[in-house]
Amino acid sequence: MRIDTPAGSILCDPWVNPAYFASWFPFPDNSLLDWETLGQVDYLYLSHLHRDHFDAAHLKRFVSKKARVLLPEYPTSELEDQLRELGFTDFIKTVSEEVLELDGGLKIMIQALTSPTDGPIGDSSLWVEYDGVRLLNQNDARPTDLALFTSLGHVHAHMLQFSGAIWYPMVYELPQSAKTAFGKQKRDRQFDRTWRYIDDLKATNVFPIAGPPCFLDDELWQFNDIFGDEGNIFPDQSVFMKEYAKVGGTNGVVLLPGSVSEITETSIETTHPTDVDEFFANKVAHLEEMRERKRPVIEAEKASWRHPEIDVLKEMKRRIEPLLEESIYLAKGVGGPVRFDLVGYDGDAVESIVVDFPGKEVRRYADEKVRYRFRTERALIEHLLFIDEVDWVNSLFLSCRFSAARIGQYNEFVYAFFKCLSEERLQYAEGWYDEHQRTTDAEDITLGDWVVQRRCPHLKADLTRFGIVDGDQLTCQLHGWRFDLPSGRCLTGVGHQIRARRAGEPAPTADGDAPEAAATPA
Repeated sequence: MRIDTPAGSILCDPWVNPAYFASWFPFPDNSLLDWETLGQVDYLYLSHLHRDHFDAAHLKRFVSKKARVLLPEYPTSELEDQLRELGFTDFIKTVSEEVLELDGGLKIMIQALTSPTDGPIGDSSLWVEYDGVRLLNQNDARPTDLALFTSLGHVHAHMLQFSGAIWYPMVYELPQSAKTAFGKQKRDRQFDRTWRYIDDLKATNVFPIAGPPCFLDDELWQFNDIFGDEGNIFPDQSVFMKEYAKVGGTNGVVLLPGSVSEITETSIETTHPTDVDEFFANKVAHLEEMRERKRPVIEAEKASWRHPEIDVLKEMKRRIEPLLEESIYLAKGVGGPVRFDLVGYDGDAVESIVVDFPGKEVRRYADEKVRYRFRTERALIEHLLFIDEVDWVNSLFLSCRFSAARIGQYNEFVYAFFKCLSEERLQYAEGWYDEHQRTTDAEDITLGDWVVQRRCPHLKADLTRFGIVDGDQLTCQLHGWRFDLPSGRCLTGVGHQIRARRAGEPAPTADGDAPEAAATPA
């Protein structure tokens, strides 16, 4: 998205090239736009380092290095470092949640989210104001509420994510009926969260952006939402408009590549390069045309992945074991061995390697039970090691080029660790979990027949806004996490106990004794 004002232009997250092992492509296709012109901007804003937002090849080739970078306040310097490597030199280092006035009366504010689960160590939203017209590019970010933005005045354009951007549940080795059921749950939660954000901000116009990707490799084609599968987590903008209408939404605006919306305090006028409804009615034909056109790009990427000279076990030991030794919270959170089954070039031979978190070592599989098992091509792991990739989540896992199985609940610490395969990232994640382990949330609220802590134990969402009680279960709609209220146990993942008691029961005493409903886990 490009924002143009009389005081300057801001290019946001230009993504054109395939991401995640050539798995994700932008849809609709934007590669045929006049990027030579679009890249001549005054300001550049990259919301976070996910490769469907941070397209290094495109930034290097097409975006003016004279552009001033609006830099979110992140805990590590990775975003700035990578942009400097691409040739950018002028950085405006913003302070999270502080309004900054730029030249000509253009005002901006960036809210940075910095938990280890927000993007690759950070995600952000951009608020812009010029001459009384305000825009919020929320993008992928999931703030606990939007009160900060509403306090700055009425917003006229709200851009936000509505579609899935993950590998769950498609890659899990489950019966198709279970995948469909879990996928439908996730799809419904995505829309529920979107409606909540829209209702919070109450902007004049709502723009569905930041998704979905499309999948053009024949091996991944089934992930496109073109088969009438109610469990597909990648609904497109036309589906958003239909679902939004069901909840009373009348102010949605869909943008295609090349669309332009001119927004004032009292009006909006949008022009499109082609008819929007007709475009989405012909979605399959557009995808098939893209697939043939992009096939050489995919094949060229695949040809670059094999590195038979790499001893995978040796290199994984060298890279990962020092991090295991340093890890306290993440290793304890994983709590068991994680197995990688690597399928050889012939498609048959399998080498199994275990990352043993309690034992602090990487070794060959020894026929033991494991918490998580991932199965992928050996070539993909070779490539990650060859390029010294520090984030296997923002590469292998988002590629969907693997299958997975697990014992028990979702474990966020598994993915947090494999997102932090560098000293800098690991130390930050360990410190974040340490701080949040020590922080207690003393405020309680009443939801239905229950008294619960106000902040969700997962990522501190305000349960007065996102909490839904159904019988003895509470669901936090921000991320869909569920809790059993009588026991306080998290039903979605490990390590997140909630404090809860029935309304009318005594609260925990000052010396720390608590009723059974709020008991801590063993």
